[in-house]
Amino acid sequence: MLDLKLIRSDTKRIKAALARRGAGEALDELLELDAHRRTILPEIEGVRARRKSESEKIGQLKKAGEDAESQIAQVHELKANLEKLETELAEVEEKRDRIAITLPNIPDPDAPDGFTDEDAVEIRRVGEPPEFSFEPRNHLELEAARDLIDMEAGARTSGTRFTYLKGDLAMLELSLVQYAMNLLREEGHEPVIPPVLVREEALVGTGLLPGDREQIYELPKDQLFLVGTAEVPLASLHADQILDAADLPLRYGGFSTCFRREAGAAGRDTRGIFRVHQFDKVEMFSFVEPDGAADEHERILAIEERILTELGLPYRVVNVAVGDLGAPAAKKYDCEAWIPSQGRYRELTSCSNTTDYQARRLSCRYRPEPKAGTEFVNTLNGTAVAVGRTLIAILENHQREDGSVALPEVLRPFGAPESIG
Repeated sequence: MLDLKLIRSDTKRIKAALARRGAGEALDELLELDAHRRTILPEIEGVRARRKSESEKIGQLKKAGEDAESQIAQVHELKANLEKLETELAEVEEKRDRIAITLPNIPDPDAPDGFTDEDAVEIRRVGEPPEFSFEPRNHLELEAARDLIDMEAGARTSGTRFTYLKGDLAMLELSLVQYAMNLLREEGHEPVIPPVLVREEALVGTGLLPGDREQIYELPKDQLFLVGTAEVPLASLHADQILDAADLPLRYGGFSTCFRREAGAAGRDTRGIFRVHQFDKVEMFSFVEPDGAADEHERILAIEERILTELGLPYRVVNVAVGDLGAPAAKKYDCEAWIPSQGRYRELTSCSNTTDYQARRLSCRYRPEPKAGTEFVNTLNGTAVAVGRTLIAILENHQREDGSVALPEVLRPFGAPESIG
């Protein structure tokens, strides 16, 4: 949620910033409704004051034994006028708030213009794509994994884009999760296993609703939603709280199963486990003071890059274009790993600085000094390991000609075998 006072006081700048995201017209409508509201408020106060005054006169007249019919009629008229104004105010506020909750965050000036993946700006490439003396196979064709990824059984049991992982691949997933959670703990993130069913307020609070509803699985009978990322329950961990500055930053590393409907993704990445409805993920989340948010963003990115490097995966970092950010983010980095069978880089992890956008919606504040007023914290999130896509990158980049796969040495202490196949 954006700061309405800031919008009023710096309208030109905010409007120009949101226009980069295609949200300028919505801001105009919000400002019109806000201006209308501010004209109604003094009218209501005036009518209330007059009604109170006339009511007092009625009491005085009756006490004096005089006729008060004229004042009584006037009070009834004022009451009807007041009810009409209050109804109008409620309607205006409802419309204003409905628009306000749909506005995206103000983009960082460093976020590049544009609305597609192609508009992202590459920052750096790390590692060289592997050179094979054979035609690289995709993860479903590899001898090592072909019988361990059972898409047919998944489809029979749950429908398309569900799968069973078996044997060494199941152990590889568990080792990836354990490795990532241990690494995050080393980096100062408290391990958390959060709930994956949340109320609507949690999704609204993180900014995923109302905009992303078609991507979210709902359980209407229970008024609950399945999360598409641990960011949602982690963000709500300190909802409606006032934190002490001495406790900041608060950093968490959450493991969860994630669920996404992938609406609108028909025909894209339908083979294999790159784009599925259910997957596991380790997510980073930070609550920080506003002046530390930019540094925290770079810190989270560095952790993502450390993981990719230790897993031996060539990757590139891109600064995502404003139109492709997602509503809560002011700035976002994607780390894209090289996928040999596709001959291109694909998104593996991302990290976002959401400034105070989520904190306003979740009412998460902190007190900079004892007895001082409160301010909103800033929140940031980043993927440590998206398991399915990371499995693909490991299998394809470390494949051998005979169809076997050498697994990263860093995973062996956590239960991964030396190789598969």
